[in-house]
Amino acid sequence: MAPEPRDPLDWPVTVLRHVGPERAAQLARLGIRTVGDLLRHRPRRYEDRRRVRRIGELEVGETAVVEGRVVAAGVRTFRRGRRSLAEVIIEDGSGRLHCRWWNLPYMAERFAVGQELVVWGKVRSLRPPAMDHPETELLEQGEGRTVHLHRIVPVHPATEGLSPRALRWLVWQALDRFGPAVEDPRRELMPPELPGLREAYRWLHFPDELEDAERARRRLALEEFVELQLGIQRRRRRFQRRARALPCGGDNRLIRPFLAALPFKLTEAQTRVLRELRQDLRGPHPMRRLLQGDVGCGKTVVAACCALMAVESGCEVAYMAPTEVLARQQHETLRRWFEPLGVPVELWTGSCKTDHGLFRNLPPVTVGTHALIEAGYHPERLGLVIIDEQHKFGVAQRQRLLRKGRWPHLLVMTATPIPRTLGLTLYGDLDVSVIDALPAGRGPVRTHVRTERSLPKVWDYVADRLAKGEQAYVVYPRVEESDAGSGLKAVLEEQRKLAARFAPHAVGLLHGRMSAEEKAAAIRAFREGRTRILVASSVIEVGIDVPDANLMVIENADRFGLAQLHQLRGRIGRGGRPAVCILISTARTPEARARLKVLEETTDGFRIAEADLRLRGPGELLGQAQSGLPPLRFGDLASDLDLVEQARDIAARWLDREEKKPGAGTSGG
Repeated sequence: MAPEPRDPLDWPVTVLRHVGPERAAQLARLGIRTVGDLLRHRPRRYEDRRRVRRIGELEVGETAVVEGRVVAAGVRTFRRGRRSLAEVIIEDGSGRLHCRWWNLPYMAERFAVGQELVVWGKVRSLRPPAMDHPETELLEQGEGRTVHLHRIVPVHPATEGLSPRALRWLVWQALDRFGPAVEDPRRELMPPELPGLREAYRWLHFPDELEDAERARRRLALEEFVELQLGIQRRRRRFQRRARALPCGGDNRLIRPFLAALPFKLTEAQTRVLRELRQDLRGPHPMRRLLQGDVGCGKTVVAACCALMAVESGCEVAYMAPTEVLARQQHETLRRWFEPLGVPVELWTGSCKTDHGLFRNLPPVTVGTHALIEAGYHPERLGLVIIDEQHKFGVAQRQRLLRKGRWPHLLVMTATPIPRTLGLTLYGDLDVSVIDALPAGRGPVRTHVRTERSLPKVWDYVADRLAKGEQAYVVYPRVEESDAGSGLKAVLEEQRKLAARFAPHAVGLLHGRMSAEEKAAAIRAFREGRTRILVASSVIEVGIDVPDANLMVIENADRFGLAQLHQLRGRIGRGGRPAVCILISTARTPEARARLKVLEETTDGFRIAEADLRLRGPGELLGQAQSGLPPLRFGDLASDLDLVEQARDIAARWLDREEKKPGAGTSGG
């Protein structure tokens, strides 16, 4: 037999009364296998049953708890049996309440005359008093009666064969038996205004006031965030003990002429960030840094300076971009900047690999796609890895590229601003630098949300701008037509329509299914002005830089995330002139319209990212599998920034204590 767990919360739920194999299987469907799992099974809502309403006092529209005795139950059918109404009538001495379930005939069979029933629902009418589809619980004499009445009671997520009432009784039993044994080793590091763990578990399920339930949630959320931070910080400390960096701070012999040749001066924000990066590149540990900055803030120039520092130090640089379009564009940019300095810039993608080997006098900078991860790329002395648009890559891909060298420095960049809660969790093992100002010369971008009814006027406006010599993007969410009736427009069909509408102006096409050569040709034609309108999918989200394009129309805009719309919008206004972005929305709900209104009100990427997180949540925003974030039972990354920051500090202090203990190892956990 396996030894008993030391922590009572790790005991199987079968130690509880009335939990045999069948009940254990039901609990397992909810992810509950231990006593701790049960205590962490968060209620989905609470019912205030301290005040049971008399039936005779009910008002239309109120949500109320009623207790009464069943006096009748049955089913009526309509339309020759095609519709049914199950009805249970209860009375409490002040009146009778009709509980009704449409097309659920089996509901009437659940109750018998004489049973005591608690009903929770919204009062639909008073003649007679009635609730449609209320929640119900049978009252049982004796055991557990006070658990379910005359208090604020939890309603837990349930499953077939296991009702909220049965779950509530199991939780009560677990708290009564095991609650006093709950350990709280980090209590003295926790904020004093939050309850201890024992109290938190009890308040979570059976609060005296609803405010107590929220305080319990915050304490348990903090516990989750601390565990998350402990894992992040242990890895970081272990990494710093083991890894020794290649010195890549450089000697300025390449950077000085590079900066002097630029047609612009670095902003104060770029200069500040560059100092932070140089300090890392000269440090004893390999740099692990995230560089954030809004669209057009000048991250590429900063990355180029870091690359030159590594080359000055005799090291190679790998620069990975998420798409071949972006890789080719960055290759062209860096080659234009670096070739006068004698620094070779290679291209390494699935379709093109350049390597001038013996003809190089300096270590190369190799720009590529995922192809850099594959076996063919063999740098001799990899000193710096730069990853552009980090959110497009998984952690495993990042690690595979880093293993091409021996502890190379790492700079990951994103133009999708990351809310601080995600920055401290998803990228908690990285130091963060932010370029928080745009260079001079960026044109202001005005954004307008319009309905489909406005499209004729929008196209007239586009035609007027084209007549003045300007260019425009038109973006659609799909490449090809989807199911009929979906309402989503597609690039291929709409490009044909717009080509006819705007003739003789040339209308180009760009989407992700085109070959690398076709994409490059489409971008080149647009950049050179031979194409006046570029009809595209979201493939233009990153890496397209056409200074003369200052107009963008995005159809079905409500199908994109806010951060993605902000990225798309960042393609315009790059030539210094005012730009206009028009979002065409088919949104019907106030929530969807409110989302797009955020883009009308601000061009601040961080405000937009916070709104996107708040409205969509981290799972949808990042993709749960891609993000690497564990599922959180209690924490809310959209609103718990203060807890995440506290957790970071608590975890650091806890690890400091661990490392000071006599006999503590050096593995860091």
